[in-house]
Amino acid sequence: PALAQDGTLADIRAELQQLAQTVEGLRAELTATGGLGAGIAGSTPLDRLNSIESQLADLTSRTEELENRINRIVADGTNRIGDIEFRLCELEPGCDISTLGQTSVLGGGETPLAGVGSVIAATPGPELAVGEKTDFDLAQAAFDSGDFAGSADRFASFLNNYPGSPLSPKANYIRGTALENLGDMTGAARAYLEAFSTAPTGEIAPNALYRLGAALGALGQQQDACITLNEVGVRFATSPAVADARAAMATYGCQ
Repeated sequence: PALAQDGTLADIRAELQQLAQTVEGLRAELTATGGLGAGIAGSTPLDRLNSIESQLADLTSRTEELENRINRIVADGTNRIGDIEFRLCELEPGCDISTLGQTSVLGGGETPLAGVGSVIAATPGPELAVGEKTDFDLAQAAFDSGDFAGSADRFASFLNNYPGSPLSPKANYIRGTALENLGDMTGAARAYLEAFSTAPTGEIAPNALYRLGAALGALGQQQDACITLNEVGVRFATSPAVADARAAMATYGCQ
C-alpha cells in the first residue's frame, strides 16, 4: 500500500497513456502513408496496432483494478488502526477519547478514495461483490421480521465474508441493535464500536457512538459511558443523536 500511495501505480498509468498516444500517432502516420492496406489479411500494420491497443486496454484495466483494491485495503487498514486506538484509549486510565484525533493513513499519504480515476468509479454507488447486497438484504429482512438471532448471525457472516465492505458500518450497527434486543449488551457494544470506528464520520456514526455509550452504561462502565456519550455532542453537534446522548448522560449521572 505504501508503494501505491507513493505514486507507483500513477506512474504506470501515465506510461500506459503515453503508449496509447504513441499507438494513435502510428495509426495516423500509417493512414497518411497508405500503409494500412499492406500485407496479407491478419498481419497488416493496422492489425498489429489493434492487437497492441487491445493489450494496452487490458493492462490499463488491470492496473486500475489493482489500484482500487489497494485503496480499499488502505482504507480498511486505517479504520482498523483507528479501532485499535479507540479500544486502547478505553482501557487506559485517564485517556480522553476526544484527543485521539484523525488516524494516520496506513502507508502514509492522503486517505484514498476507492475507485477514483478508475473504471470502477464510473459505476454509480459503492462497488459491491457478487451477492453482497443480497446477503445484506436477507440479514436486514430477518431483523425487520423480529428474528434478531437470525439477523445477528446473518450479519456476522456478512461481515466475515465481505471484509471492508461499504455496507460494514450499517451491518455492524444493525447487528448491534439485534444483539441488544437479545440482551447481549457486551456483543452489542462491540458491534456499535465497530460501526463507529469503520466510518467515524459516516451517516450512522452519531447513532453508533450514542448506542455505544448507552451500552457501556448498561454494562456498568459509567465513566467510559459518560466520556463516549459526551463525544456525540463534541463530534456531531447538529445530529439528532445529541439529544438522546444527553438524556442517557442524565440517566447515568454524568457530570
